[in-house]
Amino acid sequence: MASSVYHQGISTFQSSGPCNSSGLHQECMKISLSLFPRGQSFSLGLLRSESSISGNRNSSVIRASAAPILVSDQVSSPSNRSTDAISKKSNEAALILIRHGESMWNEKNLFTGCVDVPLTKKGIEEAIEAGKRISNIPVDIIFTSSLIRAQMTAMLAMTQHRCRKVPIIMHNESEKAKLWSEIYSEDTTKQSVPVIAAWQLNERMYGELQGLNKQETAERFGKEKVHEWRRSYDVPPPHGESLEMCAERAVAYFSEHIEPQLSAGKNVMIAAHGNSLRSIIMYLDELTSQEVISVELSTGIPLLYILKKGKFLRRGSPVGPTEAGVYAYTRSLAQYRQKLDEMVY
Repeated sequence: MASSVYHQGISTFQSSGPCNSSGLHQECMKISLSLFPRGQSFSLGLLRSESSISGNRNSSVIRASAAPILVSDQVSSPSNRSTDAISKKSNEAALILIRHGESMWNEKNLFTGCVDVPLTKKGIEEAIEAGKRISNIPVDIIFTSSLIRAQMTAMLAMTQHRCRKVPIIMHNESEKAKLWSEIYSEDTTKQSVPVIAAWQLNERMYGELQGLNKQETAERFGKEKVHEWRRSYDVPPPHGESLEMCAERAVAYFSEHIEPQLSAGKNVMIAAHGNSLRSIIMYLDELTSQEVISVELSTGIPLLYILKKGKFLRRGSPVGPTEAGVYAYTRSLAQYRQKLDEMVY
């Protein structure tokens, strides 16, 4: 069994071209999202739609119609661009993965799963430190789970970003929610980063283990049985999800909604959970079901991938901005860092 540890930095690098380096549309637009082949259409906001399990990697199509300026205008799709533009923008894109900081139930050693609990003080500090580590890496759009600990991590991390753009959660719960959260300033929209929350990126549901103390559960059911529930690929806890079940929804959402953004040249950050991120890493690194169960992710430590020429290249964990030495892995990341250095606030 291959053992993969993802909390250690592999190399030193920083970043690419301006925070919205991918040529965002700034016209006054309102966007609706159609998911093919299901043909569902809805105004883009807080994405909580069902994801079908599909191998189609080009299922997200953006359509525009005249309306007030929306932060969600920044969410683009290859279908909106000419072939040449796509080619230029898809040469390289950054993908940042962050497991949320320590939660209050992590601190108490309780099974959390899909119970919605916030970060501890330590978790807040971890999220801020994660932000420092990615402060020179471009972020055009953020995806997070529907759980507060992941959303807190994403928002706190962005407070440290040198581009000083404001992360704004997209709301699509109702027509009134969409209307009340609209932005009517083009300049403000340009200085914003859309945040899309999706339940498909939630932690795996631990069923009847949720809320139980991990040590006491091991004593009650036996260490081997609890280890099997926690670390096997296809054995779920009572009335819960296995890693395989979690991967089915998380990877489907990634391939249908997130990967098209990366292919279009968007730089993406995902703030999520240990098991949903392990599932995505399994997909990115082409790990087997035996290899993925050995993957460990530390809270609040970002991982960087570069999508280049259709392939995902893992770059480890970016160092903090105070670290000396080489700060770039690619020319575009170095150019982005240089532009940040030249910005006047």
